[in-house]
Amino acid sequence: MTDEQPSAPALRAALDGYLAHLAVERGLSANTLAAYRRDLTRYVEHLAAAGRASVADVAEADVEDFLTAVRTGSDGRAVLSASSAKRAVVAVRGWHRFAVLEGLTAADPARAVRPPKQSQVLPKAIGTAEVERLLEAASLGDGPVPLRDRALLELVYSTGARISEAVGLDVDDLDLTEGRAAVRLFGKGSKERVVPVGAYAVEALEAYLVRARPALAAAGRGGAAVFLNSRGARLSRQSAWAVLRTAAERAGLPGAEHVSPHTLRHSFATHLLAGGADVRVVQELLGHASVTTTQIYTKVTPDTLREVYATSHPRARRAGAARAVAGAARTGAGDG
Repeated sequence: MTDEQPSAPALRAALDGYLAHLAVERGLSANTLAAYRRDLTRYVEHLAAAGRASVADVAEADVEDFLTAVRTGSDGRAVLSASSAKRAVVAVRGWHRFAVLEGLTAADPARAVRPPKQSQVLPKAIGTAEVERLLEAASLGDGPVPLRDRALLELVYSTGARISEAVGLDVDDLDLTEGRAAVRLFGKGSKERVVPVGAYAVEALEAYLVRARPALAAAGRGGAAVFLNSRGARLSRQSAWAVLRTAAERAGLPGAEHVSPHTLRHSFATHLLAGGADVRVVQELLGHASVTTTQIYTKVTPDTLREVYATSHPRARRAGAARAVAGAARTGAGDG
């Protein structure tokens, strides 16, 4: 969009007003605000190219054309994934709602436009044996850093914390009292939740706090952050990611290059549900606003379907196999 286009000043002014509203009134994070600015700037350029002079000139077809553009790249820009296109549509709809409330237009052309549906992909989780190998690998080596790395990954797996929540912890957010250990996490929108901490994570955290953190803090100003880097400053998300990646490679995990901090969060949820935890309890532990988000973890794999079917349906096996299974079950019951 250039200054020669008559639509630029009015559209830019409307956009700037909305972004200011998001920053001041809604208090969006810098990252979220940057994403909105990026998506809406592209939208404004799309409208300008279509000859729209102001928000009041925009029709539903313009919004739909924009959605097509971000999904196909027909505007000469990058093609967005379904999740990114959904974010862009949310930004556009929010802007038009704001424009109506501010009296910039009488109609909302984006009200009926829906973002593209995302295919639900099962979150990638690793097994408990792989988690143990990962945690052991994180503690290899001498000095304070291995103790820190083990404590970080034990905490993330024990609580299902997002990596940003883990590195954002201050010492006062930890309560390692025996029998009621817990951590206070601040999730999206600074929403606070208190999550129990397991015995293994408590042990790793205590070892780190007593034997390693003071040495790391001495290199800096000894801030309140739980996890410190070698300069005594708060550990960054990027550094925490590197900690996990290095541990995954050392542990020889399949697809180690694809292991991310979210892998441990997915594994936390998957293992809890597999152990019989209620989905709404897992929702609270993860800090999901809606149980619908958590329910993706309850999807059943084909192997599990076959196993349950084979052991539960009266006509799934021939008589001989069924008797063998029944005999094994009786033997196992007798051993108990």
